[in-house]
Amino acid sequence: MPEGQPLRIIHCFRSPVGGIFRHVRDLAEQHSRQGHDVGIVCDSTTGGEHEDRLFQQVLPYLSLGLTRLPIGRAVGLSDLPATYRTYNQIKSLRPDVLHGHGAKGGAMARIIGSALRAKKYRVARIYSPHGGSLHYDPARLAGKAVFAVERALARMGDAIVFVCDFEKQTYEYKVGVPRCTARTVYNGVNDCEFVPVPTRSDDVHFIYVGMLRDLKGPDVFIDAFAETERLVGRPLTGLMIGDGADRDRYAAMLTQRGLGRRLGLLPAMPVREAFSRSSIVVVPSRNEAMPYIVIEALAAGKTVIASRVGGIPEILGADSDALVPPGNASALAGTMAKPLNVPDWSTDTMPAPDAFRHKFSATVMAQGILDLYRQQLAAIK
Repeated sequence: MPEGQPLRIIHCFRSPVGGIFRHVRDLAEQHSRQGHDVGIVCDSTTGGEHEDRLFQQVLPYLSLGLTRLPIGRAVGLSDLPATYRTYNQIKSLRPDVLHGHGAKGGAMARIIGSALRAKKYRVARIYSPHGGSLHYDPARLAGKAVFAVERALARMGDAIVFVCDFEKQTYEYKVGVPRCTARTVYNGVNDCEFVPVPTRSDDVHFIYVGMLRDLKGPDVFIDAFAETERLVGRPLTGLMIGDGADRDRYAAMLTQRGLGRRLGLLPAMPVREAFSRSSIVVVPSRNEAMPYIVIEALAAGKTVIASRVGGIPEILGADSDALVPPGNASALAGTMAKPLNVPDWSTDTMPAPDAFRHKFSATVMAQGILDLYRQQLAAIK
């Protein structure tokens, strides 16, 4: 394929929420602006009003359209009709690249891509784990089954794109060293996001922004918030911003601990609107790959305090004083107290802005992935 010829790119993933959805939207916009044709295939049963608004924003960049159909979280017989419908839809779009994101999207892209290749279609099969199945314990039965599937699918792909070195190392440990091309391309945010977000007049001391599920640590944040108040010796304020099935349980925790008036709950909103609520963003996750919330918050000029998990140390720095052990509310509280008690702690601890912007730009990310697409297409006989 000639170097400058526009590509036809289809992104496959299951759930249109969180980091995967953000990653795909950024790639779609960046590649569309460069003249490529982009489409999305994803689940129709997840997401809410917030995600619907995000779809409306990305639609102008989807010249190959948006296809939504039911795609279950667990592997089952229901996958067969969904995969067949997806195959027919993708075949009609004649893609040059099928890029699957997450375990389910990666499976669909590689299976459908291999079926197309068997029919002499020239299509590159790309997989980005985004954490996904890599969170499973390889010692447990479920983990053994998941990683057996990953090894089988590995034979059907042309390249794997990891979002951080941690993810690559985890894949090598749990699945095996990739037999295909493997490349690390960091997540990045758009140039317009590298602008400080000022706080509102009614700002709070801390915010948590993300899915309301235990994997992301909202319960750890609640316990740490209460302990931080004891450490600084005065009442504090905070917000938990996001949606999720466990929202009512966290609301009950706030009431039980007498925090309901100082630590509030708000539904998911545009992330920069959320950032206007505080100058300090807390990311207490138990597991992560390369969370966008950390990159977005730093680009917005916020102080970030986070768990030492996944690729977060690759963002904040391996020796950063802002990193704490996952699941440890006491350690988190001790660090949350520092920007309140120690002058210049945030300035001295956060990454240097210029170096950070060069490393975590969406422009750099999109070009690295586009180079990989072209490299894989050139290798197809």
